[in-house]
Amino acid sequence: MPFELERRTEPSRAMLVLAPAIAVGLTVLTAALVLALFGVSPLRGLYIYFIEPLQTGWSLEELAVKASPLVLIALGLAIAYRANVWNIGAEGQYIAGAILGGWFALSFQATGAGWVLPVTLLLGAAGGLAWAMIPAALRVVFGASEILTSLMLVYVAQLGLDYLVRGPWRDPHGYNFPQTVNFDPAATMPQLFGGRLHVGVLVALAMVALAAVFVGLTLRGFEMRVVGVAPRAGRFAGFDERKDVFIAFGLSGALAGLAGIMEVTGPIGQILPTISPGYGFAAIIVAFLGRLNPAGILVAGLVLALSYLGGEAAEIKLRVPIDLTYVVQGVLLFFVLACDTLVLYRVRRVRARRRVAHHAH
Repeated sequence: MPFELERRTEPSRAMLVLAPAIAVGLTVLTAALVLALFGVSPLRGLYIYFIEPLQTGWSLEELAVKASPLVLIALGLAIAYRANVWNIGAEGQYIAGAILGGWFALSFQATGAGWVLPVTLLLGAAGGLAWAMIPAALRVVFGASEILTSLMLVYVAQLGLDYLVRGPWRDPHGYNFPQTVNFDPAATMPQLFGGRLHVGVLVALAMVALAAVFVGLTLRGFEMRVVGVAPRAGRFAGFDERKDVFIAFGLSGALAGLAGIMEVTGPIGQILPTISPGYGFAAIIVAFLGRLNPAGILVAGLVLALSYLGGEAAEIKLRVPIDLTYVVQGVLLFFVLACDTLVLYRVRRVRARRRVAHHAH
C-alpha cells in the first residue's frame, strides 16, 4: 500500500529537542542486539562499550582528546550545511592539513624555535582550506556537485599521504615502517596536567565559542543561514551566494585541516598512513546529532568519541570486531535522520482515487 511524506505545518518543538536523545537510545538498543548476535551478554557489552570508559581519569582524558578533532571538523561542516553547502570531504581536508603543516614541522623542527608550532598550525589550517577550495570552485564555476567532488578528493589526499610516508618522508631509522620521524618537542602540542590532554582540547572549546558567535551574532552568519534556507530570498536581498559557497567551504576546510595538524602534532607525534580513524566522516554524524548548533556539537562530539573508546575496549575484552564501532556510528546516523524526518513530516497513505487522478493529470 503506497505512502508519502507530508510536511507538518508546525513540527513539535519538544520532539525537535528530544529527537537526538531518542536516536541515541535506539542506537544503544540496536548495539545490544548486535552484541547478542555475537554471543555476548547485551548488558555486559553495553557496560563495557558505554559505561566503563567513563570510570577512570585516563579514559576521560582520552575521551576529550578524541572528541576534539570531531568537534572541530563538525563545527565547520555545520556552518557549511547551514548555507546549503554539502561538504562531504572533510576527511580529505583533515589529511591535507596534516600534510602541509607536517611538512613545515619536519622541515624546521630542528631549530627548536618557539614559532615553529604556531606556523605549523596555521599551515595546517591553510592546507585544509586550500583542499576545500577545489570543490568550491568546481561548484561555483562549473556547477559540479560538491558532494561528489569533495568526496572523491578524500581518496586523492589519502593516496598522497600514503605515498609520502612510504617514500620521501619515510623515517630512515624506522625499520621500514611507513612513518615519518617523531616530531621535535618544538613542533608538538603542549600537554596539560602532564597527561594525555593537550592544548588542542582548549582550542576546540574556543572554536565552539567562536562558531556560536559567528552563526548567531554576525551578519555573514545570518546571510549564510538565509541563503541556505531560502536561496531566492537571499538573492532578492542582494546576498552573494557564490561568495557564501567559498566562505562555507573555506571555514569547514580550515577547521578540518586544523584538526588534522593538531592530531599529528599532538597524540600521534608523527605522520602515519592511518592518522584518522574516519574522523572526517564521523564528524558528519556529530554535526547532525548536534543539530548544527555549536553547543550541541560539543555534546555530540563526546558521544561519538565514546563510541571509539568503547569499540576499542569491546575489541579487547569481548573479542568483537573493531568494525562494530563503525556499525554503531552508521546506525546512529540512520536514526538521527529518521527521527528528524518523522518530526518534520508525517507519513500518510495515498488513496487509490488520488493516485489515479494524479496520473490522469
